[in-house]
Amino acid sequence: MTVPTPAVAPRVNPLQRIWLREIGMERLWLRPAPADARAPVAPQAPVSKPVLLDSGVAARAPDAPAAHVNVSGQPAAVQAPVAAVPPAAVPPAAPMPAAASVAASAAASTAAPVAAPAAVATERSSGRPGIPASILNRTGPPPRPVPKTAEEEAVEAPRIPVAEAVKNANLDELREQVVACTACGLCQGRRHAVFGHGATPTRWLVVGEAPGEQEDRQGHPFVGRSGQLLDAMLAAVGMSRDTDVFITNVIKCRPPGNRNPKPEEIAACSPYLMRQIALLKPERILVLGRFAAQTLLGTDATIGSLRGRVHTLKTEDGSQIPLIVSYHPAYLLRSPSEKARAWQDLKLASRQI
Repeated sequence: MTVPTPAVAPRVNPLQRIWLREIGMERLWLRPAPADARAPVAPQAPVSKPVLLDSGVAARAPDAPAAHVNVSGQPAAVQAPVAAVPPAAVPPAAPMPAAASVAASAAASTAAPVAAPAAVATERSSGRPGIPASILNRTGPPPRPVPKTAEEEAVEAPRIPVAEAVKNANLDELREQVVACTACGLCQGRRHAVFGHGATPTRWLVVGEAPGEQEDRQGHPFVGRSGQLLDAMLAAVGMSRDTDVFITNVIKCRPPGNRNPKPEEIAACSPYLMRQIALLKPERILVLGRFAAQTLLGTDATIGSLRGRVHTLKTEDGSQIPLIVSYHPAYLLRSPSEKARAWQDLKLASRQI
């Protein structure tokens, strides 16, 4: 005696139930079906190839048998070859409504996981194609930079003027040292290192601040409009750079954009200037510009408070040289009203001779 199997309604998940409700098939589809209408399902077999989905419909690999759609929400099983199943064991399946077929396809695509190759999974997890997540997610401190060797440090380190070499150099040797100097970064952008130019021996030493564009181009101090004004000022008190005056700068290379020199640049050039003073032994020093005056006098006072009086500079050999501060010719070109005060400074320097 065969006991009839009770009718059981198909099991659906909440997403499938919403689909059925939207298309009006919820009551009809969830009604218990007769036991003999339920088709047997073959045992599940593992899927050996990744399954690609297109528009929500499951696609099968070439030469693979079709799989029955399981509307119960469970993973889809792979159907065994038709030849291995007796014809009597496979009853004819009831026709499925079109709307129910769409719902079943959506349920199958939601329930069936899609296998992805290991390489693709690695790229997606890392967030960057081609870079494993293990590298991007690596924790810990970054790798330490490789320390430079002593030879590399020696090549990159600036060459500060050797005290003994500068101290014992004559004027020609000092000029060669200035031309070849790499003691600071100004050497990288210069055309010429401007050592100075004028009469030797000299009566006056004129000290400016730093070379400008024209000085850097020609290799001589105070050229262009500033140089012309300086020559006129010196001629007014009977002086000439050809016979009486030697002209130089605190800084021997042009700072970019004519900016003020940095402390390390001043420190690199100061030995050259002090050696020039010791070799030339001028009777008077005329300092032009605030920065040059502050450097030689070792003060941060304004040029207005430094000009108009006589200072004293003590040299390496202990001698003292009168020093007069005045405005730079470039400033006088921008402020012609200050030329009267510059003239007073020149007369003050002349009276000290």
